[in-house]
Amino acid sequence: MSSRGRVLGRVAAGTLALALGVTLSACSTGPAPATKLDPDADVTITWWTGQADQAQTILKGLAEEFEKEHPNVTIEMSSGAPSTEDLLQKLSSSFAGNTYPDISYAFGSWASELAGSGRTLDITDRVEGDADLDWEGFSGAARATAQPEGGATIGFPAVVDNISLIYNKTVFDAAGVDYPTEDWTWEDFRTAAAALTNPDTKTYGYGYSVSGSEETTWQFWPHLWQRGGEILDGDKATFDSAEGVEALTFLQSMAVDDASVYLDQTDTKFGQFFASDQIGMITSGPWMLYDLQKAGTKYGVVPLPGTDGDHTTISGADIWVLFDHKDPNREHWSYEFMKWLTAPEQDVRWNVVYGNLPLRESEVDSPEFQKQVAEMPGIEIMAANSANATIPRPTVPGYVKLSEAVGTAISQVLQGQAEPEAALKEAAEEATAALEDQ
Repeated sequence: MSSRGRVLGRVAAGTLALALGVTLSACSTGPAPATKLDPDADVTITWWTGQADQAQTILKGLAEEFEKEHPNVTIEMSSGAPSTEDLLQKLSSSFAGNTYPDISYAFGSWASELAGSGRTLDITDRVEGDADLDWEGFSGAARATAQPEGGATIGFPAVVDNISLIYNKTVFDAAGVDYPTEDWTWEDFRTAAAALTNPDTKTYGYGYSVSGSEETTWQFWPHLWQRGGEILDGDKATFDSAEGVEALTFLQSMAVDDASVYLDQTDTKFGQFFASDQIGMITSGPWMLYDLQKAGTKYGVVPLPGTDGDHTTISGADIWVLFDHKDPNREHWSYEFMKWLTAPEQDVRWNVVYGNLPLRESEVDSPEFQKQVAEMPGIEIMAANSANATIPRPTVPGYVKLSEAVGTAISQVLQGQAEPEAALKEAAEEATAALEDQ
């Protein structure tokens, strides 16, 4: 999914029951599967990219390059579904009909559901024993997403991002407020937001989504983590801890007491208002920089404010999932293709050229990334901020319902309709029940 639209599809609209009751056999169409590995045999692998337009064109060129280097390999690629959000439903249907691909793009929030389908390929041993892979070069959050619930590794990181603090220089200059620094605390942030807010000009210090979606929820997790809180303890929701209440109370103080937060009922208006100099600060990711450059907005980027020196952020890593067709040749070349595609030499021509963050820190000095820095200043700060993305979102069945429960609680509190402790307690009870139903 493009960096320009990643925020719209961070979690699927609902949890789909993947087809688990079908026989785990190879696809019913095409040639019979190989019984032993022959790397020189002709092989066809199917790849659902989840991409469109420029992104799909870039990936198509890379696939053709891989085919030229390996003439016995044919890659049948397509987007897989009308949109990235539709891929999970398409995969579910393909499991039932034994028409699933060898490789598919997937949002990280789908990882546990896909792993639970019984269709994914376990590449743990290959990853651990592959000295040429540089698996440790991927961020910890990205690696954890590809290994849902600490179990089998089911694929490779595909796209990584994180949220940083983006500030509007025009709004800051008009209010006479000093720009944020990398050493800011959340109290510094709150003070600046209040100083930037001007009811007469309808200018707000900060923008926050109260749609109740994952956009609402995932902005909250860094506040929780920086205070030492956790989302889960096993299969029990624990975000209603004292740390969670403290985190939500802080946001409540800004939204209700200070009235310094623009409360966005959608997921997109706060970004638009920031771009048009009506909001002083947002916490967002690299997908936002393209729009800001296009709008001509004067902006700057720093890491998220911190708590006691902890600037933990959140990463929305997506993955290339590999699927098992009981065919060693297809397994071999699916793995080799993804290893090749995610290597720095190719990633700078895919993620970096397209405007996403590089998958590995080693790519930061590449000419391709430096060109992006020149075109989208601040993306280098976001790349460095990957070091603060140390905690992955839970990759457990039931996360979608958990996210919805938390998002509803946050939205109610920030709009003055509930108190943090009671709202989070109710959300935690709903989330725990959803996890127990899985």
